[in-house]
Amino acid sequence: SGQLYQRATTEASQATLASVSPVFAVMKLDKEGNTTFFEKKKTELYQELGLQARDLRFQHLMSIATRNNRIIMRMEFLKAVITPEFLLILDYRNLNLEHWLFNELASQLAGEGQLVTYSLPFEFRAIEAILQYRISKLQGRLNTLQPQILETLEALVDPKLLSVDRSKLHILLQNGKSLSELETDLKVFKETILEILDEEELIEELCLSKWSDPQVFEESTSGIDHAEEMELLLENYYRQAEDLANEARELRVLIDDSESIIFINLDSHRNVMMRLNLQLTMGTFSLSLFGLIGVAFGMNLESSLEEDPRIFWLVTGIMFLGSGLIWRRLLSFLGRHLDPPLPPHVPAVLKKSQPAAGRVELKNNLKAETFGLSRSTLTNQ
Repeated sequence: SGQLYQRATTEASQATLASVSPVFAVMKLDKEGNTTFFEKKKTELYQELGLQARDLRFQHLMSIATRNNRIIMRMEFLKAVITPEFLLILDYRNLNLEHWLFNELASQLAGEGQLVTYSLPFEFRAIEAILQYRISKLQGRLNTLQPQILETLEALVDPKLLSVDRSKLHILLQNGKSLSELETDLKVFKETILEILDEEELIEELCLSKWSDPQVFEESTSGIDHAEEMELLLENYYRQAEDLANEARELRVLIDDSESIIFINLDSHRNVMMRLNLQLTMGTFSLSLFGLIGVAFGMNLESSLEEDPRIFWLVTGIMFLGSGLIWRRLLSFLGRHLDPPLPPHVPAVLKKSQPAAGRVELKNNLKAETFGLSRSTLTNQ
């Protein structure tokens, strides 16, 4: 009874694990581009393919691995298993993949639009289709970001603006974040491809038909080296990713340079406002200094000056004249200490010693002719 109870418990636990096992919506494409759809549990799928459970695990980073004459390609929204006879797309029900899966992938796997004159094995076409899709997605993200960043920078770097639009800065911050994510994805893509290119054994393992199809093996040994073809294929997409990375890097440098220009413009406007404030302060100080005369006369002190009507205009004129003189002296002092120094004077001799390229060439020709004439004269003498 104890053994029966233990067996029943084990079967119940296995049934429970089987019920919670994830079910994959699988899209299968063969060499002719024919498509079939079915659903299968993860446990059944990796057992049929001869893989392990971790090979079908979801992950956001890109990876290309081989196991048991199978190629497992995992990307952000795509997980594929490639065999010499068919391609499996797992969990294909994604809005970002439907157009590519149903309209483009089948024709690419059937060999339409290939640049080579001879037919490549099926795994070559599958790898090329997936890598081309990934590069096109990265290119699309860059094409979307580039005009937005350029338009925002053009609006921010305008020297006529005395202040910076915060909404534009917010847009630039979001675009900069998206650009950083794009640079990270490109870096992961390049590192994944480069890791395979650095190992000759990994390139050989990607050529599945070379080890399973005798005809392909004979072609590889006779003239067409499929390992070299695979290496050229991967190098092509590595070069495309490198070009995209360079464009993204140029955008990043442009953003950094534009930020420096924005800070310089803001500092320039801030300096103008500070200088204006300082000038007004000096004017107020000079006017208040000579305003003490009026304060002194405004005191209820008896003197003979208040009886003369011309004294008011005389004192007022002295106040304004003295205030103006002091203000001008303060402004000249401010100009001497705040204005940038003049560039050093270049002597005329140095200017003449730097002729244009044409003049240098003409001088050399003249020197050569003069030297030739002097030699001929010496010879005649």
